[in-house]
Amino acid sequence: MVTGGTGYIGSHTVVELISEGFEVVIVDNLSNSKKNVLDGIERITGVRPFFKQIDLRSKRKMVSFLKKQTDIEAIIHFAAYKAVGESVMQPLKYYHNNILSLINLLSLMLDYSIPNMVFSSSCTVYGQPDHLPVTEDAPVKEASSPYGNTKQIDEEIIRDSVAAFDKLKCIALRYFNPIGAHSSALIGELPVGVPNNLVPFMTQTAIGIREQLSVFGDDYHTPDGSCIRDYIHVVDLAKAHVAAVRRLLENKNKANFEMFNLGTGQGVSVFELIKVFEKVSGVKLNYKIVSRRAGDTEQVWADTTLANKELGWKAKSTLEETLQSAWDWETNLKRRYEQE
Repeated sequence: MVTGGTGYIGSHTVVELISEGFEVVIVDNLSNSKKNVLDGIERITGVRPFFKQIDLRSKRKMVSFLKKQTDIEAIIHFAAYKAVGESVMQPLKYYHNNILSLINLLSLMLDYSIPNMVFSSSCTVYGQPDHLPVTEDAPVKEASSPYGNTKQIDEEIIRDSVAAFDKLKCIALRYFNPIGAHSSALIGELPVGVPNNLVPFMTQTAIGIREQLSVFGDDYHTPDGSCIRDYIHVVDLAKAHVAAVRRLLENKNKANFEMFNLGTGQGVSVFELIKVFEKVSGVKLNYKIVSRRAGDTEQVWADTTLANKELGWKAKSTLEETLQSAWDWETNLKRRYEQE
């Protein structure tokens, strides 16, 4: 079962799961995605996964669903609100959704004997690390946003739950910054409303949907003054989820709760990202520098040694390939809208 499976990372993971022979059921409330994502998944894989529109905060509806789905062996839990800036403005929305949905899911896993979970976590749990690249042993610091704090709290809830209940096993995958789209350009990042993430705002500005891109701060203590992040292709990220699910199903996990960083191991600044995007797209971006955004970490990138070794996984796509896929997705969307 993939919660949030019509979302950006969820849909790409569903494609990889189906391609690897898994049978997938999707639960999503469509708060930040659209049901027609299923069409793209079907066109890529030849399989239309079973879909149920449910909000995970409704335990009653989930009980009704799980009574009929009796053969679920593992859950990949993506369903959460994820915008750092929005979480600063609407903290209660984030705490209510991101924490309650996990609590409901864990209790249902116990009730319906579903032992395995892969949890969608985030590098935001590290705050601003003392040392870079950051390893899984780095201390979890005070979160710089309510979103980041929900991921910290969720990890603590999982840790306590697997300690209390032997039948539960979980792998938390701490993502760095997923970007890009499937090579078919049939699925990609399509936020509802104004994008909160950099790359879709970038592609929408380049295609003419947005007038101007805002760069939040050029006065950070980095080489060019802009924030530095570790940008990973969403398909590489999706493949790591398949590896994590297999690790749990084959009982290869070395503890009942494991954590892995998922990134490329390379830090890229906002200005560097803009430059590479302009090169692959051939479009000069209209952007302006504005004040820093609340909740943003100055610089962070991953040490992925543990994931490389234990999951047998490594990010393979170059930044150019990743940004090209994002641009192909955006231009394909425009063609589809014009045809409609």
